[in-house]
Amino acid sequence: MSKLSTKPGISDYGKYNWEKLYFLAKHWKSDLEFYKDDLRFLHNLIEKYLIWITKKENLESVADIRKKEHGLTLSCEELLKKVSAHLQMASNIVKGGNDTSRKIFFTSHAELENEIAVFVKSFRESRKEVFKVTEYVMDSEELRNILDS
Repeated sequence: MSKLSTKPGISDYGKYNWEKLYFLAKHWKSDLEFYKDDLRFLHNLIEKYLIWITKKENLESVADIRKKEHGLTLSCEELLKKVSAHLQMASNIVKGGNDTSRKIFFTSHAELENEIAVFVKSFRESRKEVFKVTEYVMDSEELRNILDS
């Protein structure tokens, strides 16, 4: 039976170029900073249209989205902290860390990779939902007519 996952096991940690893993973590940090900015944009978008909403059902939809966006923002900030600590650990390893720190780094790297994947999936779903609800609210509240005037 073949493995479904191509991710390495903990016993494989010695086979990796640690500098490449460090640069991958730097890429994660850059992506998370982008997502943080995008979340700020989505928050501003929601706030911009919130003042025009008069229908209760639309207010409830937007309130749900605001909660999700707040949760994603907190998750993003937490991941940024974890990645920064991870980068510090990687830097120490590249400079000559011991075998124990390499194992810890390797394990935390895999965990972070999974956490980031879950975050990105949630982020994308939320972003789609924001745009869908924004479009619905604009149509149902007839905001296009108000804004175009």
